Amino acid sequence: MIVSLKWLKDYIDIENLTVDEIVDKLTTSGSEVEEVIDKSKELENIVVGYVEEVKKHPNADRLSVCKVSDGNETYDVVCGAPNVAENQKVAFAKVGAIIPNGKFEIKKAKIRGEKSFGMICAEDELGISDDHEGILVLAESAKVGEPIAKTLNLDDVVLDIAITPNRADSLSHIGLARDLASIYKKKLIYPTLSKNIKANSNNELVSLDIVDSNKCPRYSAIVVKDVIVKESPNWLKEKLTSIGLRPINNIVDVTNFVLYEIGQPLHAFDLDKLSGKKIIVKTAGDKSKFITLDSKERSMLPDDLMICDSEKPIAIAGVMGGENSEVSDSTKNIVIESAYFDPSSIRKTAKHLGLSTDASYRFERGTDPNITLKAAQRAATLIAELSGGTIDENFIDVYPVKIEQKIIDIRFARITKILGFEIHREKVIEIFEGLEFDIIEQNDEKLKVQIPTFRHDIEREIDLIEEVARIYGFDGIPQISHISVDLNKKIDELDFEDKLKNSLVALGFNEVVSNSLISNEKTIAFDKSIKVLNPQSSEMSLLRTSLIPGMLMNISRNIKVKEDNLRFFEIGEVFERKNEEIKSFDDFNENENLLIAITGNKFTKSWFQENQKYDFFDLVGMLDTLLNKNSLDYKIKDSYYPDGNNLFEYYIVKKFQNSQIGIGGKIKNELLSKFEISQDVFLFELNVNTLKEIKVKSSKYEQLLKYPKVLRDFAFVVDKNITFAEVVKTIKNSSSNLLKNVKLFDIFESDSLGEGKKSLAFQLEYYDFNRTLREEEIDKEFWKTIDNVKQKLKAELRG
Repeated sequence: MIVSLKWLKDYIDIENLTVDEIVDKLTTSGSEVEEVIDKSKELENIVVGYVEEVKKHPNADRLSVCKVSDGNETYDVVCGAPNVAENQKVAFAKVGAIIPNGKFEIKKAKIRGEKSFGMICAEDELGISDDHEGILVLAESAKVGEPIAKTLNLDDVVLDIAITPNRADSLSHIGLARDLASIYKKKLIYPTLSKNIKANSNNELVSLDIVDSNKCPRYSAIVVKDVIVKESPNWLKEKLTSIGLRPINNIVDVTNFVLYEIGQPLHAFDLDKLSGKKIIVKTAGDKSKFITLDSKERSMLPDDLMICDSEKPIAIAGVMGGENSEVSDSTKNIVIESAYFDPSSIRKTAKHLGLSTDASYRFERGTDPNITLKAAQRAATLIAELSGGTIDENFIDVYPVKIEQKIIDIRFARITKILGFEIHREKVIEIFEGLEFDIIEQNDEKLKVQIPTFRHDIEREIDLIEEVARIYGFDGIPQISHISVDLNKKIDELDFEDKLKNSLVALGFNEVVSNSLISNEKTIAFDKSIKVLNPQSSEMSLLRTSLIPGMLMNISRNIKVKEDNLRFFEIGEVFERKNEEIKSFDDFNENENLLIAITGNKFTKSWFQENQKYDFFDLVGMLDTLLNKNSLDYKIKDSYYPDGNNLFEYYIVKKFQNSQIGIGGKIKNELLSKFEISQDVFLFELNVNTLKEIKVKSSKYEQLLKYPKVLRDFAFVVDKNITFAEVVKTIKNSSSNLLKNVKLFDIFESDSLGEGKKSLAFQLEYYDFNRTLREEEIDKEFWKTIDNVKQKLKAELRG
């Protein structure tokens, strides 16, 4: 977005502000100034010259030798312009000047034997128009010797500002002036509008029919009769050229001016070229070819929104007008179109046409639906003034799908919590009023704020807090000398993600980042996917419901470049469908997950060892170590499933309070083949949001054990359907608190044990922190445990 500071002064008083101050405030408030261009420096050493004498060049018929004065000295200058004459005031480039068009330096020269000490410039050479028919002849009132930038009102500073996609309201001079007005507590000055017009659904000279109101929720139009199409006045041309636009004629120039003034794209149709004097807004249908203003034939899709008359299309809605209805020198009556189009519709059309215009750039980001009529009025007022036309008093304004203003509550306590310091209530109200947000209700705890339709990016309380912060100024946030940490708070307040990442890095993992948008073919084995309404490509058409597809793609890419021994992790957002039909954000959840993955060899061949591949137990061990490092393992329970599911050949489930928080195991080979992976992959996916809710186990010092441990081993023969967990539970239930650990150290299956039987061998660990255990009390408890296992599980003690 190119902004002229001279133009900006029409809407806000910034006379007492330096360029550096304005640049700093715009940048820190979110509109980053990428370049500052001082126009007067581009025209340095170019002044108003006075032509004292013109003689024919002795050696060239088409050249003249002129004597040009800058008020102090007179210079010989060779000139080839046919319109140069004595007593003219001209734009004189002195030796050392850099000509804007071509960026070449003026030097002393000898042209066909005659010395020349400068150059008399044409408009195109100064970069103010395309005119090169002759030199620029200035008005008699021009002061000889004055810098040409000042004489032509080009002593301007222009800012090149990077506007983020969510801030379509900043794509105009008034939009940026609004931010500055709020920051500096100044009044925003709006342009005056013609009031001699009345609302009417249809006009006697032209009628309107909106067929597709979803793609065009509002359409306003004003007719201006008996216009004279001609060159724009200097003030208007200067405004446009200051931001790099080429003046065309008074009608087109006004529509461009209003676009950059207010931010609303406009289009002017020649009313007399509209068949049936009718405007119809509808999709292209079968009419697939259309010639635009640039004389190029465009291939339209059936869903592209078009502006038509009773017989034919006359414009691609929101993108570009048609050659068959353009304003020409013979135009007498015009219709000014000012509409609101659905951003996604314009985005799709502009993309497939490969056509980006000033209008489409704004429409696809979202314009203000409640400014269409004001913009049309502004344009009609200016056109009537500059063309001698008459505004028809009955304007058209059809608004079939009204876009309501959002109302959002913002709590003062929440502002303080998010920003880390308090901003006084009066200051918060002042910021919102400066941004033209209406306060419709207020008390000591919160404000109820009505969001203007030009700020469609404001959707939640946190967005309003961001507005407070950026206008208040990030440089106004106080420095904190120290931070107090309450160790009893939940984990999510202690940089939990960083702790997880650091733990995984310590375990030898590398972090990967995957796109949250994936293709349909990569989601076949996963939960129901969520379709994106306007995908950029088929590869990014769905929201991921798991981190697994992205991880497998990363693993596949690494293996293809011979990096096949991998430990990866990713923390990212996944989406869970709540309802069958997705109509709004309420129909799905957004969760944060952690995925760890291992594949290939954990040890590679060397002189002292052979290759050793990762296996399932490596995955479980690393996962348990991760949870243990973050004091989470004591609350999380395991369940093993050897039979697999649609993703895993076999797997483990982690549960917290009987709810599943994670699942992982060995990925099935048929799924790996879809990602062109031919080696085993083991991975586990955890819900980070649930982990954050688990209260951290208090860490306390325990002295080393002073007394000896007592170990007892035994093995039982049990039915194969009895699990390890059942045996451990039975052992613990029949033991006192002297039993501290139960370890399974052997599993044995053989026909010698009997059909459907297996052997489980355990080691029991007994000790007490305060005394030495006696042999007889351990024997008594040990045999009691054996009898209990025999009785409850019908187990046999192996000899």
